[in-house]
Amino acid sequence: MNADANRYYRRVLSIAGSDSGGGAGIQADLKTFSAHGCYGMTAITALTAQNTLGVRGIHPVPAAFVQAQMESVLDDIGTDAVKIGMLFSAEVIRTVARVLQANKVQRIVLDPVMVAQSGDTLLEDQAIAAMGQELMPVADLITPNLPEAEKLLQYKIEDLDAMYQAVKDLAAFGSRAVLLKGGHRKGTACVDLLYLRNEDRWVRLEEEYVHTDNNHGTGCTLSSAIAANLACGLRMEDAVGKGKEYITRAIQFGAGYRLGRGHGPVHHFVGIWE
Repeated sequence: MNADANRYYRRVLSIAGSDSGGGAGIQADLKTFSAHGCYGMTAITALTAQNTLGVRGIHPVPAAFVQAQMESVLDDIGTDAVKIGMLFSAEVIRTVARVLQANKVQRIVLDPVMVAQSGDTLLEDQAIAAMGQELMPVADLITPNLPEAEKLLQYKIEDLDAMYQAVKDLAAFGSRAVLLKGGHRKGTACVDLLYLRNEDRWVRLEEEYVHTDNNHGTGCTLSSAIAANLACGLRMEDAVGKGKEYITRAIQFGAGYRLGRGHGPVHHFVGIWE
């Protein structure tokens, strides 16, 4: 191969926590980037000791070292998109926001991770305010699920009508778009709601609900798929739509596998190997 050939990777940086069980966090992000033909990079914000049954421990990475990881990647390799996951503390949130702004990073997808699938807390309570004030205004898209949205808004979202108001209220924090995930409203269909703030427009995304315990890392995987799609040049609405299709297929095909004794992972490489 000619070393001078003008071939470039689509680059995506994940700023998130590590999942020792491999189903969520940095590990899920890298698998998802690869499945979308992108080159993945990382800035690890916390180490977690976890498996399909839950989180046994969290070891936070100092904010200064999170910054060092980010700047090492951005100074040399650069990135076409960023996915942000578990940040754990207010200090790390402020650091991430500052570095992204200083480097004029674009196509930022923020998954405001607060609680693991097992119910374990992944974000300190005092960090929630920093998330809304410091980081959400920097993001192009935020992707909260219903419990996360309720924590941010401090009110209950009881039904689909309430979701339409909630996405507008979430957009008021400053992000350019909001994807409110409705998977916690179990039924025959999973309805997510995308709100495009600049157009004042809603897009309803609906797929068949898959009843399975293999749902660990669904939020990480979806947000990573959207970031990869943005890195590949898709418009926001198309990137989200393709991401929704991907996570649905990953859940469907992952449902037939058995891994561990709790909440297993989705199938990140659906369509590549089965």
